[in-house]
Amino acid sequence: MREASHTYWHLEGARRAPSDYEIATSRLLYYVGRGFEVDVPLGEWYRRYQTGSSLRCDDWDRFADPRETTYAKYVALQQAKEAHVEGLLRSIDESGYDGKLDPRWVDTLERLLPPLRYVYHGLQMLAAYVGQMAPGGRVTVVAALQAADEMRRVHRLAYRMAMLRRVRPGFGEGGKELWERDAAWQPLRRLIETLLVTWDWGEAFAALNLGAKPVLDAFFLDAVAGAARARGDYLLGEIFFSLGEDGAWHRAWAQALADVAAAADAGNRARLDGWAQKWSAEARAAIAPLSCELGVAP
Repeated sequence: MREASHTYWHLEGARRAPSDYEIATSRLLYYVGRGFEVDVPLGEWYRRYQTGSSLRCDDWDRFADPRETTYAKYVALQQAKEAHVEGLLRSIDESGYDGKLDPRWVDTLERLLPPLRYVYHGLQMLAAYVGQMAPGGRVTVVAALQAADEMRRVHRLAYRMAMLRRVRPGFGEGGKELWERDAAWQPLRRLIETLLVTWDWGEAFAALNLGAKPVLDAFFLDAVAGAARARGDYLLGEIFFSLGEDGAWHRAWAQALADVAAAADAGNRARLDGWAQKWSAEARAAIAPLSCELGVAP
């Protein structure tokens, strides 16, 4: 009994048995507030971009994920979603679906799907950075799981490309060239690369989840999905819908964290609003050329 009390001392104030979520996510980061046990060069990075962030709160564990996601719960949720997507892909495979697509739409997909992998891989890296630099364990957990969601997107895009190679050999082989050189993709590439050098953890969080990512998800996983259905590619629209469900949770936990920050410090709301407005405007400008080229309204 003494052992359990010592283990969960920080949860005793609730005067009830702690939930699985509380046990798994509370007080995970031992160094916050006292620093690392050993003074190493990396410590200066954390002092400057974590402790020194203008986004302030005296206890980031006031934040709670609205979904109360533990690793076990995450696996169960994603297993169900992946089973649904697997069913869609199996339907494509067994029905000769790709051979019936309009060749002009396949042309559009070849300009869209390969470079889009780089977009979501960039967002995965930024989510991982937010989790690494977060000053609270619960933020680390949701950001790490969000990074996993982004890798799910990259994987499904790559899988869909491989399927399309059966009807169009070499589909997507020019994807890297498009990402690095094509004029329509360069504003978005610049945005992703700039996000990846946004070191302050507070701005990185806001830039990602309050600013750029909601705009990008709405365009690619909602507007483009609608265009796919209109062009006879109903199942791609359904796959993108499933991937977009992950984004709804990303926005929900981000808003919950923003609310905690705003309640903790009078200046935090203005900081977050400023960052969100800046990065959402950058994202809208970045997708404008693609919107014109694809004929998809953002």
